[in-house]
Amino acid sequence: MDLLETYRRSLAEFIDRVDQVGPGQWSEPTPCPDWDVRTLVNHVVGEIRWSVPLLAGRTIAQVGDRFEGDQLGADPAETARDSAAQAEIAATRPGALDRTVHLSGGDTPAAEYLHQLIAEHLVHGWDLAVAIGADPRFDADAVRECARWFAGRAEDYRRGQLTEPPVDQPADADEQDRLIAAFGRDPDWAPAD
Repeated sequence: MDLLETYRRSLAEFIDRVDQVGPGQWSEPTPCPDWDVRTLVNHVVGEIRWSVPLLAGRTIAQVGDRFEGDQLGADPAETARDSAAQAEIAATRPGALDRTVHLSGGDTPAAEYLHQLIAEHLVHGWDLAVAIGADPRFDADAVRECARWFAGRAEDYRRGQLTEPPVDQPADADEQDRLIAAFGRDPDWAPAD
């Protein structure tokens, strides 16, 4: 599958889960120990918003602190949809994938950055889905591409303390469960009763 199509699918599926958050679910716990639903969605929307200027060639210093704090406002789902629409436009502009993106970890090819965003959408999309009781299954092709990409980066992510150690899975675990486990999450996670 084409990288941009994979990106679009992962972004759309994350936004689909945001649209399913009920009014009383924003303070529900997630698999991210210190984050409730609103904090998790705010984090991802912040990453989505960052992608627009970064894919346009701006540096972190040029962007400044405008994406710090609450990104969701009074209508989190609408804010998430609007941010995603802007990010998709930024990613699909002619030449966007040929750029170098200036990240905190150093200059990065835009295609690598898009893979990072795909992982962000899928893994945190799963976090969100299980937290609110939505369907946690994501596009199989996007999951496969993310798993392929992450296999070569898992150790770097763990060394950088960007993920927890992987969670052991049975030999017959499906590809999505293996991906979620590789990011240090238990695919059987459920909110405490």
